[in-house]
Amino acid sequence: MLGPDEALILSGGAVRTRSNDTEFRFRPDSDFYYLTGMADPGAVLVLRPGHEPEFTLFVRPKDPDAEVWSGRRVGPELALERFGADAAFPRADLASELPALLDGVRRVHLPLADAALQRRVLQARTALQRRNRTGAMPPEGFTDARVTVGEDRIHKDAASLASLRRAIDITVAGHEAVQRSVRAGMHEFEVEARIEYEFRRRGASGPGYGSIVGSGANATILHYVDNDGPLRDGELLLIDAGAEFDLHSGDLTRTFPVGGTFSAAQRDLYAVCLEANVAGIAGTRVGQTIETIHETCLRVLCQGLIDLKLCEGPVDALLESEDYKRYYMHRTSHWLGVDVHDAGYYSLEGTPRPLQPGFVLTVEPGLYVSADDDRAPQELRGTGIRIEDDVLVTDGEPEVLTAASPKTPDTIEELMARGPAD
Repeated sequence: MLGPDEALILSGGAVRTRSNDTEFRFRPDSDFYYLTGMADPGAVLVLRPGHEPEFTLFVRPKDPDAEVWSGRRVGPELALERFGADAAFPRADLASELPALLDGVRRVHLPLADAALQRRVLQARTALQRRNRTGAMPPEGFTDARVTVGEDRIHKDAASLASLRRAIDITVAGHEAVQRSVRAGMHEFEVEARIEYEFRRRGASGPGYGSIVGSGANATILHYVDNDGPLRDGELLLIDAGAEFDLHSGDLTRTFPVGGTFSAAQRDLYAVCLEANVAGIAGTRVGQTIETIHETCLRVLCQGLIDLKLCEGPVDALLESEDYKRYYMHRTSHWLGVDVHDAGYYSLEGTPRPLQPGFVLTVEPGLYVSADDDRAPQELRGTGIRIEDDVLVTDGEPEVLTAASPKTPDTIEELMARGPAD
């Protein structure tokens, strides 16, 4: 994607303070890791096609004393051997080496939100400007590297798809283990601990995002993360959690009865969400868009709300009035990959982007009836349902990567009746 007079520069990210003198576990910048596979704080990548060197890394030097305290470092030598760089330098050499690497580059791709890296690049540009009389050529323009790399990340190649499949397989296994072990009297934090334990023991680095474990009325809070309420018989439990493997994240939501059996009213509401989910997946095809998937799901949900007498019809009038937003207030899909809300434009030149083979996205319709909704029957108040699957766009039928996770009421009840795995 880069021309012969272009270069791309990315930072691997820094260790962040959690509180006082303790730090969060380091997670490298998604774009940087996507291109390098390296997870070393403070590293910088310079990519310049057709130039010698083409692929340069700046990393922390080896330091036995520091490594005793904070872990092993890659160092320049291993940056060459393990990560395939053409050249590697200590991180401290970035200021002195960068001007030569950018000499003759007309356009630099870098993260425009990374102020520290911008300063480094502008300092290199100033150095080249001062040497212009002797033939040096400074960069003339800048492009946001998040867009450049994002447009590459949206097309999943074989390696990226393999990592994503592994993350999703672990995600599905974690959800199944929890569904088989949930019982009334537990707390949401126990469920959160169990599913994240299952992720880790199967090789994931942990959850790809904050796990949502909402029982009863807590499930009507879209990004509920307190996860501290009790599980009560007769209520539904919504779990939105995904494992991260090789920095790729699964994203799966399942809703099921704490006591193992759906009530008649819960089944009716669930059936509407499931019909919308299945219809949205069926429309996940080449040439369609995330917008058309949303519209398909929305029509099904609106008809269901009318049938359940939660809203008044006809469907077109309900869509125009947007009264459905009382029960369905979010969009239906997002890209999925290295980040759970992955990179890549959703619209191109002002119009929704047509789906192409290799795109991966979620399909996640839901319905949320607040606890104080006087329009809803009593048995549905405080009920939230979301059904989310991860779908790969292919040249033919969409491939549901989360297909192994049961989602019909009957298969969910059958799974729960089996009890915890040995």
